Formats: sequence, structure tokens, C-alpha cells
Amino acid sequence: MSDAASVDAGGAKSLGDAASHFTSEALGEPAGPGRYVNVDSLPAVEFAPGLGFRPVLGQRAMTNFVSFEPGAVAPRHVHSEEQIVIILDGEMVFDLDGDVRTMRKGDVAVIPAWVPHGAWTTDSGCEEVDVFCPPRQSLLNLAETHAAAEQHGADEAGQPEGVA
Repeated sequence: MSDAASVDAGGAKSLGDAASHFTSEALGEPAGPGRYVNVDSLPAVEFAPGLGFRPVLGQRAMTNFVSFEPGAVAPRHVHSEEQIVIILDGEMVFDLDGDVRTMRKGDVAVIPAWVPHGAWTTDSGCEEVDVFCPPRQSLLNLAETHAAAEQHGADEAGQPEGVA
């Protein structure tokens, strides 16, 4: 792993040049327009009992806002995408390749591709964010299936797309 900090002539660590970090000079074409999303307005999709998923897709990364109800389980699994888990509220037990810990608000787990992991809650719930790079394919498939089902229901009810 590379260290982003460099050492200057006096031996002090420098975090780099702020001007280059916050440059406004585009060195390429914008990949697309930006957008804002209100996570609370997204309907949660239940991927497993007690697990509500609200994915937000970028072009090369994805965040997934996850709600664990008490007693919910995300079974041990692996995937090709790198994942970072950030606990926002509550607590969960997390198994990172056999290293099992209780994670609470402010705790983060970094999961490289293909590393086995799983999580569960006990008596309390948990709110967390998963960051995936590249976007997690199974979540993309879930979102497409959910959108198609909602559209089918809206068509049958005579409602416009996206109205529940």
C-alpha cells in the first residue's frame, strides 16, 4: 500500500499540495452530470429478511444504505467487488474472514475482493453504509428487478412510473 504523505527536507510529513488536490483544471471530459439523492426518499428493498437496501449508483462506485432489523442476518459470502462498511448507528456483529467483532457507530471494515464476510444483529438494529467499487452486480440486478416489478404494478394500477 502506498503512503499518500511525503516527507519534506526537515523530516516533517506533508499531506501534499492542497492547490493540486482542489484543482479546477479539468484534465479530461466530465463523465456525466452530477446529481443529488435524498436517501430517505428511496424505497428500501428487502434483499433478505430484516435487511433493507437502498442503493445509490455512481458511474464507477456504489453506496448501499442498509438497515438491519434486530435479529437480521447477512449470510457469510464473497464477491469480486471491494467493499467498505461504515456503521452509522446501532451495532452489529461482523465476521471478516473469521475475525468476529461487534461494530458500533464510527467503526469501519475494509473488505478486499473475495474475502469471506457476513454480519448479523442481535437485540438491536443497525444502520450502515456499504461502499462498493466497482458497483456490486447483484445489487444492480436487484434494483432492476425491483424497478421492473414496481413498473408492472404501476401499469396495472394505471399509475405513472415510479408511483407506488
